Formats: sequence, C-alpha cells, structure tokens
Amino acid sequence: MGKVITFGEIMLRLAPEGYYRFVQAEKYGATYGGGEANVAVSLANYGLDAAFVTKLPAHEIGQAGVNALRRFGVDTSYIARGGNRVGIYYLEKGASQRPSKVIYDRAGSSIAEAQSSDFDWEKIFADAEWFHFTGITPALSDNMAKICLEACKAAREKGVTISCDLNYRNKLWSREKAGKVMAELCEYVDVCIANEEDAADVFGIRAANTDVTKGKVNHEGYKDVAKQLADRFSFSKVAITLRGSISANDNNWAAMLYDGKDYYFSKEYLIHIVDRVGGGDSFGGGLIYACMNDFAPQETIEFAVAASCLKHSIEGDFNMVSVDEVKKLAGGDGSGRVQR
Repeated sequence: MGKVITFGEIMLRLAPEGYYRFVQAEKYGATYGGGEANVAVSLANYGLDAAFVTKLPAHEIGQAGVNALRRFGVDTSYIARGGNRVGIYYLEKGASQRPSKVIYDRAGSSIAEAQSSDFDWEKIFADAEWFHFTGITPALSDNMAKICLEACKAAREKGVTISCDLNYRNKLWSREKAGKVMAELCEYVDVCIANEEDAADVFGIRAANTDVTKGKVNHEGYKDVAKQLADRFSFSKVAITLRGSISANDNNWAAMLYDGKDYYFSKEYLIHIVDRVGGGDSFGGGLIYACMNDFAPQETIEFAVAASCLKHSIEGDFNMVSVDEVKKLAGGDGSGRVQR
C-alpha cells in the first residue's frame, strides 16, 4: 500500500487546564495539532505509511512540533525548515451551554509565508497513493492557495487519489473568497469531506429542515447536499458528518456517505465530550483508512464515525486509537466496560 501525504499547518496549542476560562488561567498546557497533521497521526496509528508536509522554523519550538509527529510514527522528512514562527491557537474548553472558544495567533507563520520552492511535489508524490488537505490550508494566504493548487495538479498527474475536508473557518477568510478558491481546488478532488455546515458556508448548498444552532440536523436533507456537491465537482465520494449539539458536553454524532449511486448512514452515537477539537479530522482519518483498505461503503462510514466518536474522549488534537478499538466500537461494543 502506498504512502499517504497530508499538507497543512501544525500549530502550538495553548489551553488552560480543565474548564478554566482564558481570564482565569494562570498556566497553559502546551501540545501540538492541526487539521492535516491530525489526520496523519490517525493514519500512522492505524499502521499506514503517513507523511505530513508543512514548513516550520528551524528553532526549538519548530523542532518540538516535528517531534510531536515523530512520536506517533509520522514521516516528517518532507517538512521544510525556515521562517520565524510557529502558528499558535488558544483553546478554552466549553461546558454545558457555554461553547468552546478558539483564538488564533497564526499570522506570519512559517507555512503561511512558504514559497512554491519549499516543496518538491514530484519527489513528495513519488510513491504516494493518497493526498489529503483541508480548506484551512489555502485560507492561510493567497500564496498557500496557489501552492495547494500546485500540489493538487502534481497529485493528479501522478494518479494519486485526492481528498479534501472543506473545513470552513470564518476567522481566516470570507465565505465569498472560500467559495471561489475552493471551487478551483475541488476540480481536482476525488473524495470530499464536510461537516453539517461546510457546504452551506463554502458553496451555498443547504440541507432542508436543518438548524444546527438548535441541534436540529435533518439527515435526509443531506442526501441532496451530497448529490449537489458530487454533481458539481464529479466527486467519487462525499462524506458528511452530522453533529447534533445538545450542549458543549453532549452531542449526537453520525455521518453519511454518498458514492454517486447510493446513500449510507451510520448509526448515531450519543457522545459525552472530553475534547472536541480534532473530531472532524479523526473522521477523515478513519474514512481514508477504510477507503484505502477497500471496506464496503456501510463498513467505511461506520469505521469513520466510530473512530471520531472515540476521539471525542481523548485530550488533545490527536486521535490515539488503534484499528481494533475502532472496529470494536463500530461492531456495536460501546459499553465502555473495563477491559482486563
């Protein structure tokens, strides 16, 4: 099986302990994470050959980010070194009806200021089977949007399967700009991943009878969303996560997969959240693993949702679970009983 390449930004995550608010905090825990890096860690934990591509400073904070990936077996050999800073995000974990908050401090990061010459895509994709990026990466700068397009074109020339998580972030760019840039990139994408809001935010495609702010997610309405996306961009697969938010701590969690012919819905989980960040990335990692191992469509969506369900129980951005753990939950064992 070939290598999986993911491309994006890994950031230093600074978070108050427990459920302390920013204004209460006297100390912050430091970890690393970021959309595509999180996917690479998931896939490495599943035993795949996963590489993460980015640019980080040559100083010790940049090296700590590299080391965080190496710890889980991610190939870091394509990471360019240079620039002055690692992007930072601050996370305040929500509870009950108080939502979590993220504050970005990532302007001027090494990857945001990267140049095309930092990445030899011919070499990077030489033995690759799959390429994954998210809508966060082209949002970092106009130049990063250009580099993402170069990567997609190079991957297409090599016959590499390309997946993209739309991952709209309104703190990084407008809906109008996201729609324009992502429309060009999606012409090269084979597998589209989105959450219950992304298609509306990026492409104006909305599900009927859905109000995510009230926790009302009409699963049937997303059949039309998936079909519209697939018809517009010729995606071979569209996967949409369906999160019904009861509170910051408790969500209903499910997903849908459309393969151009049929629709497959996963079972729904009631999850009690330890850490929500990285939930979508863990879904993407599970989906990619299942697709690369030729799982049947229903088995694919069940694996991806179960992987993400487990991630919500783990502190930090990374989903540190095994294939066996995911399969056990997907198979129906969600009791949480002690294993002896």
